[in-house]
Amino acid sequence: MALWQSARPPHAFVEVWCQELGELGELARLRSRLRVSMTGSATVRDPARDHWSERLVLIADELTSNALRHGGAPVAAILGRRDDQWLIAVRDSAADVPPSPAQGRDPGLGGFGLYLVADLSTAHGWFPEPGAKTAWAVVDSSA
Repeated sequence: MALWQSARPPHAFVEVWCQELGELGELARLRSRLRVSMTGSATVRDPARDHWSERLVLIADELTSNALRHGGAPVAAILGRRDDQWLIAVRDSAADVPPSPAQGRDPGLGGFGLYLVADLSTAHGWFPEPGAKTAWAVVDSSA
């Protein structure tokens, strides 16, 4: 089984917001917005309690930076929620370029972020649409 299967995210997530990004410099604002949406604070106040939200922030940072570097504009990050589960979905314009974790590469060269996303999420995947691709991951705040 491949690490990144083509699949749509689970149903019933309600969109909290969508943020368009044009460059890597906008990632700090995205991270801050995620923290405020999930915990009410732009900074980590209680690491023991907020560990789940930092997992989602790290996942969002990885998926969004990949989209900006490799996918192409327009890039949008969408936050969704269903009960105790949070969904981050990142859309870019490279419909024909699936997420591809690095294989056989020197770890010093990077490219291992998709493995991290897979390890930190309760579910993850991607799907193509005409003119766009969306990579997504789910984090459970009760875990």
